[in-house]
Amino acid sequence: MTVTALAAVSGVALLPAYAVSAPAPTGAAAAQEHLQELQKIAEANGGNRASGTPGYQASLDYVKSKLDAAGFATTVQEFDSMGGKTFNLIAETKGGDANNVVMVGAHLDSVSDGPGINDNGTGSAAILQAALDHAAGGAQPKNKLRFAFWGAEEEGLVGSTHYVSELPQAERDKIALYLNFDMVGSPNAGYFTYDGDDSDGEGAGPGPEGSAQIEKVLNDAFGGAGVQTEGTDFDGRSDYGPFIEVGIPAGGTFTGAEGTKTPEQAQKWGGEAGQAYDSCYHSSCDTVDNVNQEAFDRNLKVINQAVASFAEQTPVS
Repeated sequence: MTVTALAAVSGVALLPAYAVSAPAPTGAAAAQEHLQELQKIAEANGGNRASGTPGYQASLDYVKSKLDAAGFATTVQEFDSMGGKTFNLIAETKGGDANNVVMVGAHLDSVSDGPGINDNGTGSAAILQAALDHAAGGAQPKNKLRFAFWGAEEEGLVGSTHYVSELPQAERDKIALYLNFDMVGSPNAGYFTYDGDDSDGEGAGPGPEGSAQIEKVLNDAFGGAGVQTEGTDFDGRSDYGPFIEVGIPAGGTFTGAEGTKTPEQAQKWGGEAGQAYDSCYHSSCDTVDNVNQEAFDRNLKVINQAVASFAEQTPVS
């Protein structure tokens, strides 16, 4: 499934000098505001944003309001979780080929022990801002873009599994690829992309056909910024799992969780060897202060590039 790339240019009209006001934040500044808002939501709701709680509901309401205002078609999908009734939020462009859908996802819930700002406020904020930036550009995508904010990932990928299982085969066949962003601002960050071609010959093996091309797009985007990446296995720990199980090509980026950074990685990326990528993983200290801003900004740029690329062209599958 390939389509021809298109380009679009948008102009900005200037207000008279007496009417100038500060422009709404975009890009990294706006994504940082999303993280701050998720922190405030957690603080106002018992210190977390776990599925089935008021903190999760407030997080979903915040994200939905931003997407609705930007003109996305949003749907709230209800399902059962350990915490009771909870929800996925799905938002898609009104334009684009509905038979060639590019999905971009991140889980919106935290664990009950903390606000979950790196895990996974960073992924949620990044894909939210990527969606808003794409909409603000004014270009109609050739392919339909669908952004998913999953509930109950921390309970075992419950929301994404429910979504995929409820899709008729005809609708699954329309999904060209799935991009997953789970923890993209780890304080002792690594720069990992999901190993679509299993180039190291280890772990869970390659993803479905097309996954290697996704990995290359992400690696090239990091490479353009002078950042070397390493492959990370499709080990089933995040929301790409249900998609690759039904043969949908997948990929994404990851800055590390409880694993330990090696001396070679510290030399390549900076940070501390022998320490966890995120020492606050699943803990109360996973706050806005736990986010590596440089890593978060770099991932946001890569996500924006991937969205722009796959909005126009998808791997052959």
